Amino acid sequence: MRIKVRAAGAGLAVLLALTACGSNAGSDSAQDGSKTSNTADISEGVQPDAAAVALLPQSYKDKGELTVAMDLHYPPTTFLAEDNTTPIGLNPDVARLIAKKLDLELKFVDTKFDTIVPGLDGGRFDFTATTMSKTEERLKVLDMIDYFRAGNSVAAAAGNPLNLTVETLCGKNIAVTQGSTGQLLRLPTLSEQTCTSKGQPAINAVTLPNIQDALVQLHSKRIDGILYDTTSLAWAQKQQPGSFTILGRVNVGSSDLTAVGLKKGSPLTPAMQAAIQSVLETPEYKKSLENWGLESGAITDAKLN
Repeated sequence: MRIKVRAAGAGLAVLLALTACGSNAGSDSAQDGSKTSNTADISEGVQPDAAAVALLPQSYKDKGELTVAMDLHYPPTTFLAEDNTTPIGLNPDVARLIAKKLDLELKFVDTKFDTIVPGLDGGRFDFTATTMSKTEERLKVLDMIDYFRAGNSVAAAAGNPLNLTVETLCGKNIAVTQGSTGQLLRLPTLSEQTCTSKGQPAINAVTLPNIQDALVQLHSKRIDGILYDTTSLAWAQKQQPGSFTILGRVNVGSSDLTAVGLKKGSPLTPAMQAAIQSVLETPEYKKSLENWGLESGAITDAKLN
């Protein structure tokens, strides 16, 4: 399969620069380094799914290509390899497998997270696989098909000098990424449940464009914590143990299932659901999860929401 890429920014470089302070390279970090330089296509040798292909509208067969929108700055699910060109992580793996199951080529478009839904609704992309949770607002304009189980956690500065817990963030400055479920649902719900309903000051959400900016601000003590994808925080912590402290998971306000998104009522949806179900049954799906340390996120049902 020919992979076209339009991507910008060395997302991983900033993260690694931040977390490299005082690092002692061990076998784990050497292994992770090899993962970030490995640009092999996991879908190589995977055969199309005839039933899924049969559901494809003729216009897609004629075009021969799918366009997938991703924000390529979120390791380990969606980011750029060390060549600063090749999308890697769970989501690029899944997108490549979907395209192969549909016997189509794949074009990646690096897209800021909070512009992906309007782009899908406006027909600029065919689908997204970018660790996007299902919300009532998104489901009004998108068809969403489950493919992975994620969730959010809160991280504090290394050693947790403020002695914070997930339940004691009232009045604190907590970073969330623009347009994320954390910003829109989870942090407001956590703030209401643990703070404002008890007469305490609300958690102050500090909205930032990506996790790299958040980690830099946490490191420089400009914020008190970060609410972000558990998978990405675990990956960053593995890159540099002791660079920050994970306080615990926050799954209030939204499901922890993530889903591929398409424009609501898209003629592509039936074929996409069939292709994703086929992907979930492949050894390559399990291999990708294991490769990125995300085995606990495996699911078996590509449910259409």
